[in-house]
Amino acid sequence: MRLLERIFEGFLWNSRLVVLVAVLASLAVAFAVFYMATVDAVIMIAHLAHYMHLDTAAREALHKESIAHIVAIIDGYLLAMVLLIFSLGIYELFISRIDQADDSTASRILSIRNLDDLKNRLAKVILMILVVNFFERSIDMKFDNATDILSFAGGIALIGLALYLTHAAEHGHGGKAHHDNDRNGIQNKSSR
Repeated sequence: MRLLERIFEGFLWNSRLVVLVAVLASLAVAFAVFYMATVDAVIMIAHLAHYMHLDTAAREALHKESIAHIVAIIDGYLLAMVLLIFSLGIYELFISRIDQADDSTASRILSIRNLDDLKNRLAKVILMILVVNFFERSIDMKFDNATDILSFAGGIALIGLALYLTHAAEHGHGGKAHHDNDRNGIQNKSSR
């Protein structure tokens, strides 16, 4: 009976390796989105080659169109980063720690210790995607009456509040953790 239990537990433990499918798929999609955003950036830059030689009306139209394209490119890169962070995070949570991440300067950003780390990293990038999308939509907004302007101002205020709360939560939590680590370090030194 003990042998059967050990075999079954080994099977259960190794079933976590199915996460590799999500890791590889997320990584492939991240590379694809990075590629698409880069191609869009190159094409947009190529379209701007004749910008200086346009008349004022055509230049203004191309400027407005280019700003919309730039925002879409940023949005693509942010989405690719979400997929990359997700891929690295689920690998670290379910498979193994990434040794190179501990030695890298990017380890603070990409090092995922638990599910809350992954959730927080993804939430921040997704919030930035929403901010960029709001900006993209605001470029073409038409203000017909005061309600439209108030709605737009309310949207900006809510974005500002979301960014403030994200920043405050990060520094409030990080400050407490830093204080606890300092206190633990003092206790460890005094116990020597």
